[in-house]
Amino acid sequence: MANVVVVGAQWGDEGKGKIVDWLSDRADVVVRFQGGHNAGHTLVVDGVTYKLSLLPSGVVRGKLSIIGNGVVVDPHALISEIERLKGQGVDITPDTLKVADNATLILSLHGELDALREGSNEGTRIGTTKRGIGPAYEDKVGRRAIRLRDLANLSTLRPKIERLLSHHNALRRGFGLPEFTVDAIYDELASAAPKVLPYLDATWEILDERRRAGDRILFEGAQGALLDVDHGTYPFVTSSNTVAGQAATGSGLGPKAVGYVLGIAKAYTTRVGEGPFPTELTDEVGRRLGERGHEFGTVTGRPRRCGWLDAVALRQTARTSGIDGIALTKLDVLDGLPEIRVCVGYELDGKRISRLPASQGAQARIEPIYETVEGWSGTTAGARSWAQLPAQAIKFVRRIEELIECPIALVSTSPERADTILVADPFED
Repeated sequence: MANVVVVGAQWGDEGKGKIVDWLSDRADVVVRFQGGHNAGHTLVVDGVTYKLSLLPSGVVRGKLSIIGNGVVVDPHALISEIERLKGQGVDITPDTLKVADNATLILSLHGELDALREGSNEGTRIGTTKRGIGPAYEDKVGRRAIRLRDLANLSTLRPKIERLLSHHNALRRGFGLPEFTVDAIYDELASAAPKVLPYLDATWEILDERRRAGDRILFEGAQGALLDVDHGTYPFVTSSNTVAGQAATGSGLGPKAVGYVLGIAKAYTTRVGEGPFPTELTDEVGRRLGERGHEFGTVTGRPRRCGWLDAVALRQTARTSGIDGIALTKLDVLDGLPEIRVCVGYELDGKRISRLPASQGAQARIEPIYETVEGWSGTTAGARSWAQLPAQAIKFVRRIEELIECPIALVSTSPERADTILVADPFED
């Protein structure tokens, strides 16, 4: 039995929530390994919709759920999300939810800095959720962050806050803003401590014990591989590594603990925020994809940019994440289109290329080269077997496999978890 890593294979919003929920029913442990409460995973269970940002999807299924050290945690957002889900009848206790004691915390000053930068960077905005994710990661690598374990001994917290503020107050002076006081940050953290500390644990040790016991571990990624800080469309990326390799680093398990890598990709492409998007459609087809796919951000509510499937970028992320199989989602959104286009290459300065270039300038100049595929008039919505799909839909899926050089392991045909066609079982790989 393989442990499974689930990663987004595009720019996020690929439908990971449903797939992770579908897999978590058969997992013993679910662990988040990167990102923060900027993630947005929507689960529909028995007709009830759950929206998760920070918590692993396994909490809805009562599975042991772990927020790993690679995640940056806003303690107040965590408390709020726990209370909201409890209000929906989800039982969350320190026995079912564990948070890494060495996880970096997001503070109010991080959110303010995030918003200040986005507001002042006219023309070069990244399109962040302004929730302080990036600034928190900066403090982590700058070795000045406050970590969850620090809340367990409040008497030692003030010197750590002073170290943090020596950096942040210098930035605030540059913006012409009043400085933060040690007392204000101390009070912010002290007020959250009693509610979050019960969930604190050495999660790497728990995961190692469960792995040795033969439990199935599901690693849940956030965002998408094209937003990876190294391998994405830099600088229009998130502030963490979103590729599958981060599952080991962000959970505290070695790379041998990672078995099958499942990439999630839509049958078309979407993006939220700024940055290059070679196959973006601003015409009626693009609007149709957005309306039929209900393409609005789970966290921000922002409308997503929509376009044709980019097989070049998808093939590249399959390689940088070591993806073993793709879960293709939202196939039903393409129902009724007379023809479907797929990007099979790029033209850059008059030359054809077969990869997404690393240069920001080159990414802005590339033009998509399309292949046209015949559409289908029948419906794929709710299909649970190949026999229920129109012949042209099957041909489309098979053509994607050829173009991205990676097999399709699952096909999702609606938000309902049961509306899934299983081709290859990740847990039994």
